[in-house]
Amino acid sequence: MPRLRQVSRSEATSDVVLKTYDLLFGDRDPVAEPGTTTGTLGDWWTVFALVPDVLEHANRGFALYRSPKRKLDPVLRELAQTRVGWAKSSQFVFSQHCKSLRGLKVDEAKIAAIPHWSAADCYDARERAVLAYADCLALQAGRTPEAVFDALKRFLSDEEILELTYIACLYDMHAVMSRALRTEFDDRDDPVVEVASPNDFSARDFLDIGQRE
Repeated sequence: MPRLRQVSRSEATSDVVLKTYDLLFGDRDPVAEPGTTTGTLGDWWTVFALVPDVLEHANRGFALYRSPKRKLDPVLRELAQTRVGWAKSSQFVFSQHCKSLRGLKVDEAKIAAIPHWSAADCYDARERAVLAYADCLALQAGRTPEAVFDALKRFLSDEEILELTYIACLYDMHAVMSRALRTEFDDRDDPVVEVASPNDFSARDFLDIGQRE
C-alpha cells in the first residue's frame, strides 16, 4: 500500500480528480476497485488526488511531452525515460516506459538492453548519446562531460536537447516520488538489508581470522 492516504471517488470534489478517474477507471471507485489497463493498481493517481492542483500540474506535464509541438523523436524520449526509471530503481517508471517503447515498435532487443546499454551493440550512435546523457542526468545529478554533450549536439538541435533534458528530469522526479511514497510497482521493500549472521557468530571471529592469516 502507498505510504499516503488514497482519495476515493466519493471523497473527490475536484473536477480534475473526477475527470482523471473517469478517464482511467471509468465509473469505478479506484480505491475500492483498483486496476488500470496497463496492469498497475492505479494508486499513483489516487495518492496525487490528495492535492488536486498537484495532480493537474502532473497531468499537464504528461500532455506536454506527448504534444505534437515536440521536436524530439518520441523513441529517443522514451529511451531516456526508461533508462531514468532503471537508474533510479523505480520499477514503476521503468516498466511503464518499456511498454511505451514497445508501443512505438522499438525492437525487443533494445528494450531488453536498457539496463546494460553501454555494453550493448543494438543502439545507433544517436541513441547511445541520448542514453549517456540520461545517465548524466539521473546518476550524476546533471554533471555532464563535454564529450557527452558534444555527442548529443551532433544529432539533436538545441530545442530537442532542452526537451530531452526537461522530460528526463521530470521522470527522474516521478521515479523518486514513486519510490518514496511506495506507489504502484514501487511498493516493495529495499532489497539491500543485512543478512543475519549465524547464532554462534561473534565479531571477534573477524579478528581471529586476521590473526590466523
